[in-house]
Amino acid sequence: MLSLSRIRENTDAVQKGVSLKGEDIDFSLLLNLDEQHRKLLTEINDLRAKRNRASEEIANVKRAGGDAVEAITAMREVGEQIKSLESEADDLQEKIKSTVEVIPNVPHESVPIGSSEKDNKVVREWGEKPEFDYTIKDHIEIGTSLRLFDFERSAKISGTGFPLFTGQGAKLERALINFMLDYHLDHHGYTEIFPPFLTRGSAPFTCGQLPKFAEDMYFTGKDELYLIPTAEVPVTNIHKDEILEEQDLPKYYTAYSACFRREAGSYGKETRGLLRVHQFNKVEMVKFVTPESSYEELELLVTHAEAILQTLGLHYRVIELCTGDLSFSAAKCYDLEVWSPAENTWLEVSSCSNFEDFQARRGNIRYRRSSNHKTDFVHTLNGSGVATPRLTVALLESYQTPDGKVIVPKALQPYVGTEVLG
Repeated sequence: MLSLSRIRENTDAVQKGVSLKGEDIDFSLLLNLDEQHRKLLTEINDLRAKRNRASEEIANVKRAGGDAVEAITAMREVGEQIKSLESEADDLQEKIKSTVEVIPNVPHESVPIGSSEKDNKVVREWGEKPEFDYTIKDHIEIGTSLRLFDFERSAKISGTGFPLFTGQGAKLERALINFMLDYHLDHHGYTEIFPPFLTRGSAPFTCGQLPKFAEDMYFTGKDELYLIPTAEVPVTNIHKDEILEEQDLPKYYTAYSACFRREAGSYGKETRGLLRVHQFNKVEMVKFVTPESSYEELELLVTHAEAILQTLGLHYRVIELCTGDLSFSAAKCYDLEVWSPAENTWLEVSSCSNFEDFQARRGNIRYRRSSNHKTDFVHTLNGSGVATPRLTVALLESYQTPDGKVIVPKALQPYVGTEVLG
């Protein structure tokens, strides 16, 4: 979350940044609450000092054999006054907290200004669009004919949006996960994590999903646990309420997890097959870094996700999101989109974001500087490395053959155990 001091001292800049994200927030109410709260704290501290002085005077009177009843009564009245003001201050603090925690992060100054995805900037493209001299099939036709997945039976089990992979499709899914994890470990120096898939509410709060986006998450009421929308949630919270040492930074973690999202507003063609689902698999990358290095680390993070797509030989592009398309928590974000030949469109498979200290403040994740031993909040970053559903769409469609089979990219062949699906 944003610090109160930043909002207080740079109100106009914060207001502008929040507005660029499409949010209309009246900061005067928050600043008024903050002013009331700080005045109360000053009053409480003055009364505490007065009570301390009275305690010393009462002790002196008693030592001298005098009557301290009147002074004791007055001190008790001060104590009750303090108690009342502390309660009032606590109420104000809760109002301030509930107001601040729904204010989005401010975009970095380098982020393109725009109102929607149409204003996003294409940074670069890699590879060439696959060309076919025959009528191609989409991923649903390919997967159905090769029995890679079964959407009818999965709907019978869980409803729509919960894929059931079968046979070589299941093996391909597992192969992609293992390939991506191994690649990030061997080539990029990440530490592997296998996190829990359900968390307490404090974990998605740290990452910015709660409280604002609770309706997008699956929740188990009896146990009060949330199904994770991404491994970012448990992995970012590994260092919640900790102070890291600067010499131990940066920390790189990569993790596989199943991901669960309601996607309540999705409908129509974009929900076909694997295009938009409620449960999917993803390999995530999470970084804990110093503030001075975080934007250099963001650019590096993007190349780590790109390396997966390049190694698989898939045509993709990198998009720099504009201010109006940034997520709630992100200060800057790049999306990676692969080309789908049958859909004839780009499909997002990765988002790489720098949250600066926004998540760290929510999760109280700090580090101790080596130079002066002072503590400060780390900067957190995360990126998909990558999500499998649309990756599978692009892979099946790009590598299909005229006879209905699918060539397995060379890097995946040791994991799948075959050169061709079908």
